[in-house]
Amino acid sequence: MRRQKKGSKSRKGESFDSSTIFTACGGDDSKSAHLCGLLPGPSLKAFLIASLLLSLTVVSFAGDVKGRVAVSGGTSNANVVVYIENVDGAFVPPKEPAVIDQKHLMFMPEVLPILAGTTVKFLNSDEVLHDVFTPSPCAGDFNLGSFPPGESKTHTFEKPGCNALILCDIHPDMQAWIVVLQNPYFAVSDSEGNYVIKGIPPGTYSLKAWFGYYRPQSVRVVVPKSGTVTVDFQVKQ
Repeated sequence: MRRQKKGSKSRKGESFDSSTIFTACGGDDSKSAHLCGLLPGPSLKAFLIASLLLSLTVVSFAGDVKGRVAVSGGTSNANVVVYIENVDGAFVPPKEPAVIDQKHLMFMPEVLPILAGTTVKFLNSDEVLHDVFTPSPCAGDFNLGSFPPGESKTHTFEKPGCNALILCDIHPDMQAWIVVLQNPYFAVSDSEGNYVIKGIPPGTYSLKAWFGYYRPQSVRVVVPKSGTVTVDFQVKQ
């Protein structure tokens, strides 16, 4: 019986030198290029290194802030905007517009916090005309003019720190606020005053509570890499 030569295998007289596999991995032969993925050569090593670096970059840390807001002298603790005043980085506004509806001669919601650069769509779900405008200079003193039921108009709010009062030129009892913020880390309290802001980058910040004509409240907060910090507010006129 003839012994098989090292580095080859018998296949009806054909021989196959394993060194050709390594040569193919560094060459331009497309027919043998698929062999590279089976070997621990330079291509696979580079892939593993890139995968490791990618996995490291997607690891992130974030904490939450929650609490309760009490509105002094108010009938409800709803509609208080609680937000991180400033966070490093640039934040891209959403492509889809935020929405304020007009229904039963009311703005819904009455308070809308948004990221600077966000477009707001004003719907008219009533059966009467509405005429949305603002007297706030920081929002451009816009007047959208009257528009009938079923239609909508839009306006983009560019300036962070702007608290825009929204009114209807036809129905003077209608009122809303649009609070334009530098970053997306904000929340609006519910009727019980509860709020939660999730996914905040760890760090030390100024946490603020804003409510219409009341005096804004501000506290220093340290957001951990994980977990939740509880901060309560009492807003007063």
